[in-house]
Amino acid sequence: MAREMKDSGIAWIGEIPVSWTLQRMKSCIASRESGAWGDEPDNTVGDVICLRIADFDYERFRFKNTKISELTKRHYKKEVIERLILKENDILIEKSGGGEKTPVGRTVLFDKTYQALYANFMDRLRCVAGVNPLFMQYVLVTFYKNEYTRNYIKQTTGIQNLDLTAMLSNEVIPLPSLVEQQRVADFLDKECARIDAVIEHTRQSIEEYKKLKQSIITEAVTKGIRPNRPMKDSGIEWIGEIASDFDLQKLKYVSKILDQFRSPITADQRNQDAEVLYDYYGASGAIDKINGYTIDDHVMLIGEDGANLRMRNLPLMYEVNGKAWINNHAHILKPKENTHFNYLFYVLEAIDINPYITGSAQPKLSQENLKNIWLPVPSFEEQAEIAEYLQIKIPKIDELIDQKHQFLSELESYKKSLIYEYVTGKKEVSV
Repeated sequence: MAREMKDSGIAWIGEIPVSWTLQRMKSCIASRESGAWGDEPDNTVGDVICLRIADFDYERFRFKNTKISELTKRHYKKEVIERLILKENDILIEKSGGGEKTPVGRTVLFDKTYQALYANFMDRLRCVAGVNPLFMQYVLVTFYKNEYTRNYIKQTTGIQNLDLTAMLSNEVIPLPSLVEQQRVADFLDKECARIDAVIEHTRQSIEEYKKLKQSIITEAVTKGIRPNRPMKDSGIEWIGEIASDFDLQKLKYVSKILDQFRSPITADQRNQDAEVLYDYYGASGAIDKINGYTIDDHVMLIGEDGANLRMRNLPLMYEVNGKAWINNHAHILKPKENTHFNYLFYVLEAIDINPYITGSAQPKLSQENLKNIWLPVPSFEEQAEIAEYLQIKIPKIDELIDQKHQFLSELESYKKSLIYEYVTGKKEVSV
């Protein structure tokens, strides 16, 4: 039998069971302390682990299971250690940092056995006696995942700051009895762990498909698809052995690197009301639509800079066929007459790009380095043959990867919904 519900009067909460109460967030918190970064460690008694936002395992709402030897240590005075030392079930909330995809306001629960303090970009929350910290953590998770935290974000010089004082003062949470809080928290821990295991397995499966895709492409563009042919050592580490009748050529001899598609107008001059708007590309693909005259052509783009270059061994590439503008963060390649477009696309996809990237804070693939990349080059006829083969094989793998990504998205949506349904009492844990 469904339990009786009542309207909470709060948009993000909706209906709650009649036996539940609404409590202001602030009244659920016994104490709140801002973190400290401390000083450089000096191998004395004041050196203590300092947990950072980078140590959040937000998907599991805890800190990562990092080896103690790999955690950051900072030096603190005795009184600071006594004030900020973490206890089991402390909640840590990110109050500065964030970004567009991960806005500030994430929370994690401290459940480690080691002694630790926490950095100045987060606050520590300790719950009052009548509030279960794990239940409170799940409430804060659903508040964040439904993007209500955004109402308290203030942005300055690229850094998001959470007005935590206002959030705790203004917002209320649904609260059942302490016994039911524990029951809901334990249930969600168990169910979320089960979902997380499926998510992890799915991600591993995606990585395996990506490796398979990479292996098929690399094998085809270096050794061809014709059987029983002699090989030779290319002398290039990423290429390895190649078919004996393949050439080795630098990219500048098989492709032009162009500049004539750059946008001639500034962002302030863009006219979104123009009759014709063309795709505007950057290092991460199409990013906007702008007006102006462009040249019809069939080119490919390679990302030139950005932190994501270091996150992948492969170049970020896009095919552009038709009218478009391209900004200065992508190289524009047009294969020469003796080079098959799709073969060049695949052979560039096979490259380990790291040896050609310079810089660490802002990695960059310079035009000079791009020009001097060595590539295996068969005859034009065989390039077309390889490209046709890969155009049959690779889309099938891409489709499987897309299906896995869709499944991941569904799992994450289900997990978000599950937490919301139980912390607001719309679903009840069976006794």
